[in-house]
Amino acid sequence: MEVLDEAGASEVTHVVAGMGPGPFTGLRIGIAAARAFALGRGIPVLPVPSHLGAALTALETETQPFAIVTDARRREVAITVFDGVDADGIPHVVADTVLVRAVDADAHLDGIRRIDVGTLSASDLARVGARALAAGRTLADDEPLYLRHPDVTLPGAPKKVGS
Repeated sequence: MEVLDEAGASEVTHVVAGMGPGPFTGLRIGIAAARAFALGRGIPVLPVPSHLGAALTALETETQPFAIVTDARRREVAITVFDGVDADGIPHVVADTVLVRAVDADAHLDGIRRIDVGTLSASDLARVGARALAAGRTLADDEPLYLRHPDVTLPGAPKKVGS
């Protein structure tokens, strides 16, 4: 709320939502909060792949291809490989996000520098969102980027009970 007070609520024209990859519950909560805030203000939501924010910050010092690596739980990591920025200043993805066993991550990257990111920054996502908005681009679908199927399974037929 401090940001809104400082900027002035009328200055908020869009809401950026990190669309993943990320844990199911965290993504759902964050996206729902972004959509609810945007709905209440009558403004659009800009969906942004979460690794783009971390990549934009990394590009302040990185000049070679690198990978953003985030914990995907269950001894797995999510990996996206980047190299520079495109004409709109948005990090250039050279290998789409994949889910890899954590112990296999370095072998998967085959020498590409990895940057492990523990926390994704809302301000980094906002910077990417602002660049996409200025360029008239859509960076992600409205659906979250889940890298695995949910654990929930439909129940089977009820057991028959004898009389």
